[in-house]
Amino acid sequence: MGLAEKFKEYYTYEDYKNWKGDWELVEGVPFAMSPSPSVKHQLVVSRIVYILSRELKKADCKGCLVLPEIDWVVKFNTVVRPDVVVVCNLKNLEGHLKVPPLLIFEVVSPSSSQRDEGLKFELYRQEGVKFYALVYPELKRLKVYSFKEGSGVLLEDKTSGKVEIPLRGNCKLSISLEELFGEISPND
Repeated sequence: MGLAEKFKEYYTYEDYKNWKGDWELVEGVPFAMSPSPSVKHQLVVSRIVYILSRELKKADCKGCLVLPEIDWVVKFNTVVRPDVVVVCNLKNLEGHLKVPPLLIFEVVSPSSSQRDEGLKFELYRQEGVKFYALVYPELKRLKVYSFKEGSGVLLEDKTSGKVEIPLRGNCKLSISLEELFGEISPND
């Protein structure tokens, strides 16, 4: 065991609240969220928010909200900031999110792929998130997983057409990949 591993420091949400900059904290281990997201990343996030907000209204998903980049305080030593979440029947609008979102979208970049596809996949699965969507702007690809009974089942993996997400009951979201990725080119 190396010195860094032997003397590894662990942090809590109380520590996290005082940090400068953008961080996530998973089981006491800090993860820097820099550099800030690219223009393409932010464009895709804003499109996701717009599309989901519109689709929730069309599908009459009462009590559901779309929230971009909000801290989710999972537990005393774990705080993450997903790109976009959908929460339903939120009881308290004060402070940060303290309940598992129904649906999480992460926009995957080369620098975030290991965290989004591995660490966050497992964390979200373990913590009761129902659906997890990975968005790949470079590939114009959307993958959606369902976390039922502790396992991750791939529902959709598409580069064109529509993706359907059955949130709950009659509340279903339909996302057009052509609208989501629009005129985004790989070189943007």
